[in-house]
Amino acid sequence: MAIVWVVIGGIVVVGGIVGTIVLVRYGMGAAGGATSDVQNRLEEYASRSGAPLTLEEIELAQPFSERILRPILVNLSKGFSKLSPQKSRQAAELQLQLAGKPYDWGPTEFFGLRVFVAILLGVLIFLVASISQGLMIALAAGLPAALTGYMVPLFWLRSKTKKRQDEIIKTLPDALDLLTIIVEAGMGFDGAMAKVADKWDNEISKGFSKVVQEMRLGVVRREALKNMEKSMGVPDVTTFIAAIIQAEQLGVSIAKILRVQSEQMRVKRRQRAEAMANKAPIKMLFPMVFLIFPSLFIILLGPAVLVIMETPGFVE
Repeated sequence: MAIVWVVIGGIVVVGGIVGTIVLVRYGMGAAGGATSDVQNRLEEYASRSGAPLTLEEIELAQPFSERILRPILVNLSKGFSKLSPQKSRQAAELQLQLAGKPYDWGPTEFFGLRVFVAILLGVLIFLVASISQGLMIALAAGLPAALTGYMVPLFWLRSKTKKRQDEIIKTLPDALDLLTIIVEAGMGFDGAMAKVADKWDNEISKGFSKVVQEMRLGVVRREALKNMEKSMGVPDVTTFIAAIIQAEQLGVSIAKILRVQSEQMRVKRRQRAEAMANKAPIKMLFPMVFLIFPSLFIILLGPAVLVIMETPGFVE
């Protein structure tokens, strides 16, 4: 009976693989008509200026996530799009923005990733359980595994968001110091943000670069700064942007606001460091109790226990 369920599970896995390949091929076939004109232009360009790269070479030059993973995730998301409500997609879009758009994925690719991991983990646990257990136990183990796989990408995205926000909190005081110096030297606030974006390569500099690009496209500075604040979700950034917008509305010198904000951010960073230092003894308590103290007890009391056990009459 177990062999029968193993065969059925193997058929399910093979069917899933074949279906994935068909989806990928279908996606590539649908895109083939749109790329025919591009191929003709490349051939025309090759006849005029040598031998440029073909479409196949350009596609192979792209990373694995763009060539293979993205089409699979998009097709999976389209197949299960009815199961994802609009509010869930909006929440996923916000979470992806807070995480810094990893791999430049949107809600469609992320939902496809969740479905893919759920199917993969559920089928794997089902096959493993079906080898040694019955069908009911395999189903009882596969369904929770699929649900866990559906939630795993969400936990990964939250960890990326936490890491990004921590980096923004650490680098914001230094960025404000540099902004203050540049503005006090006579440059405008927009040019100062562009200088910070050119000098560093971190999340806060990317945020300033995005603000500058949006303003060049015609977006008002206030709206661009608010978009930056929404994409980061850090209270310190919210305070900084609110102060800049208020100074712009009231006509207050931005240099003075930046000086005050930089001093406040440095004070907050020092307070966070002191708070983490105060938590260190408590965090060290559990490793010491469960790992270090038993070893010390064995080293100090072990010889004494052996001597007592070898004493005549102790065993009796």
